[in-house]
Amino acid sequence: MTTIDPETRIPDPIDLDRAEEERLRRVAGLSPERAAAGAEYAGFDTVGIPDRPPQTERERQLFSLEEGEMLVNIGPQHPSTHGVMRLLVKVRGEIVTDIDPVLGYLHRGIEKLCENATYTTVLTYVDPMDYLATMHNEHAPAIAFEKLYGIKAPRRAEYIRALVVELNRVFSHGLMMGFLALDMGGLTPILYSFINRDETVDLLSAISGQRMLFNFFRVGGVNWDVSDEFLSRLGTWRSHVLKNIEMNEWLITENEIFTARTKGMGVLSGKDAIDLGVSGPNLRASGVPFDVRKAHPYSIYNELEFDVITQSSGDSYARYIQRIEEIKQSIHLIDQIMDKMPHGPVQAQVPGIIRPKPGRAMGAVESPRGLYSVYAISDGGPNPYRFRMRDPSLISLQAIPKLMPGRLLADTMAVMASFDPIMGGVDK
Repeated sequence: MTTIDPETRIPDPIDLDRAEEERLRRVAGLSPERAAAGAEYAGFDTVGIPDRPPQTERERQLFSLEEGEMLVNIGPQHPSTHGVMRLLVKVRGEIVTDIDPVLGYLHRGIEKLCENATYTTVLTYVDPMDYLATMHNEHAPAIAFEKLYGIKAPRRAEYIRALVVELNRVFSHGLMMGFLALDMGGLTPILYSFINRDETVDLLSAISGQRMLFNFFRVGGVNWDVSDEFLSRLGTWRSHVLKNIEMNEWLITENEIFTARTKGMGVLSGKDAIDLGVSGPNLRASGVPFDVRKAHPYSIYNELEFDVITQSSGDSYARYIQRIEEIKQSIHLIDQIMDKMPHGPVQAQVPGIIRPKPGRAMGAVESPRGLYSVYAISDGGPNPYRFRMRDPSLISLQAIPKLMPGRLLADTMAVMASFDPIMGGVDK
């Protein structure tokens, strides 16, 4: 048995920090910093404030603390902030007075990677960006590259593209329902959401061979045709998919706690949403009927019938209801796609190394997060000369500092989660 010397003293962590700071100051040739008698090592009036002058007007505003204010960090850790995002919150008591999303913890540099890849390889690099909308990530650059190269995908390929992106939209919106409840402390809804997600991903993996980063789109078409096995599984999935969604609705849509924490919370007006560049379900939940599939039809969406659903209140609850309604519209679109899908090839004749003529092109799609677009420039070589992406999650996060001041700290996640941000796209 090990004996412990009663005279052994365990160092206080604050003393260790003070000693380390004094050592570093000596190494740097600085004089020791003398604290006032009886003063704490770090007071609340300095915690979280960087030891450097403010570099921007926004920093000066955020780090200027008035009487009774303090800074609180939320994140960065996964999954509490939808990925590795840090929210720097200024509070007075439990009331938020200012908030600033701090981004960049993924530091991926996907755009520069794509500029050093062939046009075909780019479609694999964009997969992990918005990792809940992988099919949409591939769709926009495929459209842009086909414009650059001057080709069109076969009609059957376009129908298959529309099918897989709508399947992707169903499971993405379904997960948002569960994550919104989870961020407010409800565990069961996320389990139902993952039932729907896993069944849908099984379908997409049956056609693509991958479970998460599908790598299914190609310049000029898609990688595989739909098989009889896929169609059989799709029919089985279609027969009960709405039941899975309804199970979550029964749990949370009329739940007293859920409605109290989401109705009237984080109200974003239609004008403010437009001014900030917010798009997708978050824009339509504020009453603005803009959908890229209707406003600027691409693929075969001009041949399909669907409604652009909107809500009027623009709060967290409206953003939740909006996604439920869009799931139902996506299922309606899938039914039409299967009824109208023509026979034919699924890939145009494209060389292995694509060298488009010098020019520029843009491809835009309606992703589950909103308007996702790609702008590509060709200089005639095998790689894009310039490649830029507009990610809707990055734009939506601009609304958080506008909506949160005056709200309780506990409401921060309820508002932020209703915007459904994905940090893989934000830190592209």
